[in-house]
Amino acid sequence: MTEKCDTCIVGAGISGLNALFVASRYLSRDQRVILIDRRSRAGGMWVDTYDYVRLHQPHPFFTAGNIEWTLDKEREYLANREEVLDHLRHCLEEIKQRVRVTELFGCEFENAEEIGEKVQITCRSGDGRTVEIEADRLIKAYGQRVDTNAPLNLSSAHARSVSPHFFDVRESEMQNSDAPVWIVGGGKTGIDTAHALINEQPGREVNLIAGPGTLFMSRDRLFPSGVRRWYKGEPLSSVFREMAHRFDGTNETDVMDWFRNNHGISLTPETGNFLGAILSESEKETIATGLNEVVMDYLTDVVDSDGGAEVVLRSGDTLPFELGSWVINCTGYIGRSEHPYEPYVSANGRVLSIQNRSVPIPFPLGGGSAYYLSHLLFLGKLAQVPLYAMDTEEMRRKAPQYVIVAVMSSLHFYNLSLIAEALPGKRFTKMISQYGLDFNRWYPLPRRLRASAGFMLNHKRDRKHYKRALDTVAERFGVRCGPVVNAGY
Repeated sequence: MTEKCDTCIVGAGISGLNALFVASRYLSRDQRVILIDRRSRAGGMWVDTYDYVRLHQPHPFFTAGNIEWTLDKEREYLANREEVLDHLRHCLEEIKQRVRVTELFGCEFENAEEIGEKVQITCRSGDGRTVEIEADRLIKAYGQRVDTNAPLNLSSAHARSVSPHFFDVRESEMQNSDAPVWIVGGGKTGIDTAHALINEQPGREVNLIAGPGTLFMSRDRLFPSGVRRWYKGEPLSSVFREMAHRFDGTNETDVMDWFRNNHGISLTPETGNFLGAILSESEKETIATGLNEVVMDYLTDVVDSDGGAEVVLRSGDTLPFELGSWVINCTGYIGRSEHPYEPYVSANGRVLSIQNRSVPIPFPLGGGSAYYLSHLLFLGKLAQVPLYAMDTEEMRRKAPQYVIVAVMSSLHFYNLSLIAEALPGKRFTKMISQYGLDFNRWYPLPRRLRASAGFMLNHKRDRKHYKRALDTVAERFGVRCGPVVNAGY
């Protein structure tokens, strides 16, 4: 049998649920959406991630559409894994009050083909059955396609190699050991792991192999608390608009120096990575005080030698390694895998694909594209508005990291400008008002209105500058960063 629906959505994480929220604003109560996910529940990467993870941002700004949290916590609270999963399940239940949703959890998407005015979709259930679906439109909300980290494969027989995704550092096995710990990776996972260990076992030897170091956004500067929200900090949209204004396609070092000095924070003396993670001064102080050693290098291996063992670094340097020490794999996993190129929009505009090979709205990761582009899909404008799309996987292979951050800012506001121009003013305003992933909502209404007015008054003029920067980057590194050709742009 073939299941029929108005819309099929693949993925029930933050991207898929934002797409589903938008669908519920255009479809009637008796129309049907089929929601597919290979996992057993809604939540996306949060189903698989490590137990002690916490949100980067204040919890109200991680949601589907404008669905409010039911968690009785102050706005500053950073929700944990189970609280996030509970909220995403709540979002799904709220959306189901507006539109008929059929959930196919534990079902793997295989392929899709556009035939006439329909999309024919094939997927496979957990028990091996083939499921055929016929839909008017398809949204493949893959988002970041985050994979879990396995323990590192180390040569030494005396290294206890683990991964946060399969081993909770707060549990008894770690607690009952007093052996030193080596955390490999200085990004969000590494910082979370260091923070959890240092809080649970103060005084324990914890070492960090930080690679090139990671630049974080300062939570204290971006999210001032209490009355300081009226006069301190800067709405995040204004920060990234300023970055886009400064970037000309070649000066990413100067742009990131400006960002670091005004809005950044780091645990290490050098910072070669930036993925938009957020860190507070108090978290930094706790970790910096508790760490025994910070190594600005990459781990190659841990090897046994002369009755002992040593850490081997990419530079060729070695460090002593106490037998029985723990090695925790906290290396990055966003954008680590390679995938075939796929445009965000199909030729006839019936298929929307949210993934890393064709990104039009990069902030925040996955959720922004899902929200804005789903609106264009239901309005019949997805294949009409000539959005630029960046191949972020290709960009990561060819360009320095700081180039990616700067170009993403230009890309975001260039495309937001095109969307604002393509939609009637009231519709665009309503779209913005229901966008719950907007960090600007942290600030009082007058400050938010000032930031919005600045964008609306100047976006057409600024768009020319953004386009020049994007075209420069595309030519400079030989990467895809422009309109999708097969959509007829």
